[in-house]
Amino acid sequence: MVNVLKTLVAGAVAYGLGSIPFAVLVTWWKAGIDVRSVGSGHAGATNTMRVAGWGAGILVVVLDLAKGYFAVWLAQRLGGSELTPAVAAGLVVIGHCWPLYVGFRGGMGMASGAGALLAIWPPGFVLAVGLAVVLQLVVRHSARANFFTGLLLVPMWALFGVPCPLLMTTGVIGAIISYRALSDWHRVYKELWLDRE
Repeated sequence: MVNVLKTLVAGAVAYGLGSIPFAVLVTWWKAGIDVRSVGSGHAGATNTMRVAGWGAGILVVVLDLAKGYFAVWLAQRLGGSELTPAVAAGLVVIGHCWPLYVGFRGGMGMASGAGALLAIWPPGFVLAVGLAVVLQLVVRHSARANFFTGLLLVPMWALFGVPCPLLMTTGVIGAIISYRALSDWHRVYKELWLDRE
């Protein structure tokens, strides 16, 4: 019962952290615009760069990475069961994609998911970023590259002998990112990654 309670607390905190809309806050602060009203309509670092410049976009990347990292780090410290970090990782990314505080209209989950991966296994974070970059260059379509990145995370980590509980957590993150990417599957991108108008 105590383990279940710890998992529920970790999950609730993770969703609350994930729901902090840094892209919305930073873009409003820097440009006085709701980032979701322009560009892709997503509340993420890429759209922030498009609207408020590189500095604002990099700040959002760092903050989104931090909330993903902290949610999983906290779950690991809290204890509970092997499921606790997986639940926290999933819910921090869900919170980012469908945030409670701004009408469930968030980002694509890549940076918050990357932060969660960093907390789970730092070398795996580097592998995941490398995979994402390669797929962006090969596929040349941001959403589809994100979709395949999410799908390939678990097999890639498994090749490096990562234990099952960590693979389970990674699988949760990857599944949510892949699902979220489907919403932009047919979108026409004018330019690789940033899709600037």
